[in-house]
Amino acid sequence: MGSKVWCEDEILRQDLEEIVASDVIDWEKLRGKTVLVTGATGLIGSILARGLVCAGKRRGLNLHVLAAVRNRAKAERMFGPFLEEGLELLICDILSPIEAPGAVDYIVHGASVTTSKDFVDHPVETILTALKGTENLLEFARAKHVQGMVYLSSMEAYGVVDAEHYNVREADYGYIDPLQPRSSYSESKRMAEGLCGAYAHEYHLPVKIARLAQTFGAGIPESENRVFAQFARSILTGQDIVLHTDGSKAHCYCYTADAARGILKVLLDGKAGEAYNVSNEETFSTIREMAEMLIAEYPESGSGLVFDIPEDVGSLGYAPTSRMLVNAEKLRALGWRPEADLREMFRRLLASMKQSWKEFA
Repeated sequence: MGSKVWCEDEILRQDLEEIVASDVIDWEKLRGKTVLVTGATGLIGSILARGLVCAGKRRGLNLHVLAAVRNRAKAERMFGPFLEEGLELLICDILSPIEAPGAVDYIVHGASVTTSKDFVDHPVETILTALKGTENLLEFARAKHVQGMVYLSSMEAYGVVDAEHYNVREADYGYIDPLQPRSSYSESKRMAEGLCGAYAHEYHLPVKIARLAQTFGAGIPESENRVFAQFARSILTGQDIVLHTDGSKAHCYCYTADAARGILKVLLDGKAGEAYNVSNEETFSTIREMAEMLIAEYPESGSGLVFDIPEDVGSLGYAPTSRMLVNAEKLRALGWRPEADLREMFRRLLASMKQSWKEFA
């Protein structure tokens, strides 16, 4: 990478450097290979695509990175100089059969509907994107005889777990009501995982599953409206943090760079047909505790905590209230370790937002 500035966002640049420097990833397995990343303009897909390009250059891997996107203009704005350094765009819609010339050796499939309100307003599209899109990628992987594929799933695939058994490992599952519109996301993640497992069993496809805890960090788009972005924006603008629930929901988080390293570890060293949680158990907290931590950590913001709970909170698309500690012991057994705790995650997120968001310029 030399002295060239690849990212205007200094925090994101540091994250990419840390991914490239990781000795947990067997980079030699990627020498001379082609890696396809779907959902490449999303938060996780974009850091993976950039990180792979940087690793290829820094480590001299002769690595070809193919970013599957729907919107060329958006991708060109996002990736900028990475396109000059070998990142190639594949303009496609995963709801149609995937076509790409030449060899593809590895696939990271991260394309998905990700906006909570869309799960409620467009449940049909949410389900079909997961199922039809994943089927098309699996068929593409079969045709290309890939050496490895990882499907990016979610902790929401576990559903609502029993309160007494909230420490969740890969074989633990809770309840999902398939008839609720909001379940379109969690149920379709389960179904897509099942499809991956079926392809691994019937066709011996080396596909693995990474179940992500809620993941955030440097590089989130200005349109991001999930709870971590709402909280961070409130701290930066000196406004109160407003909760639209009682804040009792509790789960784990994972920093984007840590998640990227975990996903690559699963891709290269995970077992076909198996799932791996990607989570930092040390971040386990309720939504309210997270808000209170930020208010205490940044008293200069003047932010307070306000509750404004609407009568029809379900229309906002929030996941059901539950406690779930996503246990990453299985992935840690492969040698992976998360590095950023919740305070560090927000410290880096806030610094990135101040540096790259127009409203804070």
